[in-house]
Amino acid sequence: MPRHESTVTIRKASTIGALKAAFPVMQELRKHLDLDAFLNAVSVQRKEGYEIAALWDGDHVRAVAGYRIMHMLVSGKIMYVDDLVTTAEVRDKGYGKLLFAWLYREAKRLGCERVDLDSGVHRYAAHGFYCGQRMAITAHHFSIDVS
Repeated sequence: MPRHESTVTIRKASTIGALKAAFPVMQELRKHLDLDAFLNAVSVQRKEGYEIAALWDGDHVRAVAGYRIMHMLVSGKIMYVDDLVTTAEVRDKGYGKLLFAWLYREAKRLGCERVDLDSGVHRYAAHGFYCGQRMAITAHHFSIDVS
């Protein structure tokens, strides 16, 4: 578990400084992004409702989640989690569970009917984590490049 749960805080990364602090953790999941590309992408996606929550343990960001609230015909109002990652050096220490629990509570507070996310088919450890959080595999995601 985290050092002392009393030192753990979760808050939205709403400033440039907070985004810069969250970036090294996010980059572990989104390796194709450098800091400038990340900041630009967040700026664009915020117009679509994208938020980043950062889990801090003392002065260190240990986990981050990117999410948005959406309305879909198939499921109503949902929280869609675009990104969820714990830094490798502290993975399996409970930070991901704390951040996921925060996302769940936030979705409930906002009146969402469920929390959804997609996960790459090769990310077996992540799938185990999501199932451990009582998530169900409810669909297959299909895509095609148009470029």
